Amino acid sequence: MKAIVFLGGGRITGALLAGLRLASYARPIIVYDRHPYKLRRLKRLYGVRTESSLQRAVEQARLLIVAVRPDSLSVLLEEIGTIDHPLNAVSLVAGVPLAKLRKSMGARVRWSRAMPSPVCRSGRGLTALAFDRPLPAFGRREVKELFAKVGPVVEIPESKFDVFTVTYSCSHGYHALATLAGEAERIGLNRKTALLAAAHALADGILAWREGNIPLDELLREAATPGGIAATVMKAADAAGYQRAVRRGLAAGMKRTRKNARQV
Repeated sequence: MKAIVFLGGGRITGALLAGLRLASYARPIIVYDRHPYKLRRLKRLYGVRTESSLQRAVEQARLLIVAVRPDSLSVLLEEIGTIDHPLNAVSLVAGVPLAKLRKSMGARVRWSRAMPSPVCRSGRGLTALAFDRPLPAFGRREVKELFAKVGPVVEIPESKFDVFTVTYSCSHGYHALATLAGEAERIGLNRKTALLAAAHALADGILAWREGNIPLDELLREAATPGGIAATVMKAADAAGYQRAVRRGLAAGMKRTRKNARQV
């Protein structure tokens, strides 16, 4: 039986495998990686089949998921060479457009791009998808159904993919949590209480917005009474450059995605 084959056994592959296992996904999965220790670890943790030969891995694929670093992609695709049978492939490589992928392994390979979050390990990940035109409806459905096993899926135009990538990362939340809790600890709270308070401020507040039907502006007004403590904190943060820091961070991320595209 043909399998879903992951090329690359790194962090995002591990997170996806954890999410698929949580969802009781039963179809065959094979992971290829050139590092044997990664394969041993994934086999031990998730019970997947592993393959040390790139060509044998590709030959067994019903759906090929490319999950390598941008600077490794060109070499990987060259080693695979031209595919002479129909194959659906999904790239998780940030910044590399479908037009470049389309030229890599011949016309028989039909490409998608996916950007799954590491939060998929808990079944709450968000995945963006973009499809190349030659990919038929049944192929799109297969890709959507796979990533829907690990959380919500949103299909967006490829022209918006890089903006989505720099915006949706759970690193924003973890970074904010670490920063807010660290500063609360510095001015008096112990570590456990600081993390509890900061996590409530970020996670519980945002969850209330997502699950409710109240506009964000209204919730901001409710949470920050004019002249009150919360309003004072937000005003001081903005004055210190909070919005400017976010703008610069996203701009740097966009610059990095363009660099990734040039590496292929």
